[in-house]
This record gives sequence, C-alpha cells and structure tokens, in this order.
Amino acid sequence: MRTAQDRWLAADHQIRSILIYGYGVMGSGVASSFARHGFKTMVRSSRASDLRDLPPGVVAVSELPDTPPDVVLELVPEDITSKQRVYAEIEAQWPDAPVILATGTSGLDLVALAQPLLHPERFVGLHYFMPADEALIVEVMAGPQTPRALVDLMAATLRQTGKESVVLYQPIVGFLVNRLQHAILHEAYYLMEAGVASAADIDHAVRRMLAPRMCVNGLLQQKDIAGLAIHAGAQASIVPQLFHNHTPNPSLQALVARGETGLAAGRGFYDWAGCDVQTVRQQSAQQLAMLTTFLESAAMTPAPNTTAQVRPPKT
Repeated sequence: MRTAQDRWLAADHQIRSILIYGYGVMGSGVASSFARHGFKTMVRSSRASDLRDLPPGVVAVSELPDTPPDVVLELVPEDITSKQRVYAEIEAQWPDAPVILATGTSGLDLVALAQPLLHPERFVGLHYFMPADEALIVEVMAGPQTPRALVDLMAATLRQTGKESVVLYQPIVGFLVNRLQHAILHEAYYLMEAGVASAADIDHAVRRMLAPRMCVNGLLQQKDIAGLAIHAGAQASIVPQLFHNHTPNPSLQALVARGETGLAAGRGFYDWAGCDVQTVRQQSAQQLAMLTTFLESAAMTPAPNTTAQVRPPKT
C-alpha cells in the first residue's frame, strides 16, 4: 500500500475535496474559490443550521463528517490553544486517513502549532488575503516536517482554483508578505506617533508612489533599474535612522483595547461613522479586481529584450 507521501509524490494525485473549519468573512471567500472550480467543498461551523450566505455548491455541517476530505483548512481565531484543539479533533476523527491539515494563520508560528500533532508531516500553512475570493495570491508554507511534495501539491491545487502561489519550503513566522508589510507598517506607526505624517499622508504616498511602482517592477527589480549604487548609499544613510525595536506598536494595541478595531467598529485609524460597511468592502474588492485585470492585460506585457533572468537564491 502506498504511504501518504507516496500519494503526494505521484504525478497523477489530485486533491478533490476540502473541508473549511470555521466560517467567517475569510472562510466564505475561500469556500467560494474552491466550490466554483469544481471541488467538493464543505464548511464546519457551529452556526451551520443558521448560515444563509453559503456560496453555491458549499455544504455546511455542525460536526465533522464520517468520510474524510482530502484537506481540512482551519480558519479559527488566531489563538494557538484554540487551533491545536481543532487539530486534535481532526486527527481523532480520522486517525487512519491521510488527511492534509492546513492552517489559515497569518502570524502564528507553524513550528509551535505543529508540536502536538500526531502527523506533522501533513501540516501546511495557507495564507489567503482579503478578499479571499478576489485576491490572486495565496502563500503556501511548509510545516517543520512537511515534505516538498506536499507543499508542491497544495500549490498546484490552489492554481486549479485560479490562485497564484508564493511557495515557502521552510516555516517562518508571518510568511513572506506579512513580514514585508509589517516592516513597513512598524515604521508608518512610528511616523504617525512622532507627528511626522498622518494616516492620510502615509496612505496617499503609498497609493501614488510606492504601490504603483511596485505593481510595475516589484520591490527588488525596481532597485536594479534605478541603480544599486544609489540605493546602497541611501540605505547606509536611512537604515540607522529607522525605528527599530521588538515591541508591537502601543498605539495600535491601544486602539484595539478600546474597541476601535477599524471599519466594522466605525473607528480605527480613520473615522468610519456613517459609512456603509458592506459597500466599502465590496468597492475595495471590485477595485482590486479591476487593477488585477489591468496588470494582466496586454498593456503590461514586457517588450522584447526587457525581461531579466532570475538569479538562484542564496544557499
């Protein structure tokens, strides 16, 4: 009999069914992306009987079914104990089935999450971005004992749902995108606290300069184009002056402690009083979809002799 890893290595092996454990805004988008591409899609939720917004083709259950799916994607709140409790339930329900267990965490340590698992070799991280049904990128990251074959299988499966995968073969807290994003945000919070710039100033600069330039050339390729000598000189001057510490920003933590958690609460970095929450989110998703369509259009096709070769990563 082939082992689970043998199945993952088999060229003809495909994932056909997924169970999403936890159903919020993210779970709805993820379920929709699988179901509309022909995957058997199930949602496990304590609110199963009350859910009225299930995407077409998605079934909701209040308990784990007897028949195991190929993949269970956990999307419960960002708390290690809560997630590990779910993992124990899943492994107890199907002790003899090679179910792939995925976590949707965006910031927790996969090494810590995997510690009590009976089968850590089946553990992966899948980091979706909001809105999950529209955002093209999903990060796929190995757990501490996950073979490359399983990571590659998950990446291939996500491509079947219309997603592009960023693949990480070793676990690191925050994946790739969030680490880059939080490095920028940490400096942005400092600039706000120091009175250098407002939230609106920072967002305007990002929308009009950082984001468009990165859309065209990315982060590192842009520096190649501009010239690394200039960049190295600027880094030598600027990096020592950046705000470096190992403490989560206290102003952000205070906002959350006061219940000022952003759009849904009516207040965060901005005052959202009087705004239609659902329309704001729908508008954001539509605008992202329009931008993505443009970035994939003929207008963005590179001219001949303008595409650089990828250099191998540092080993």
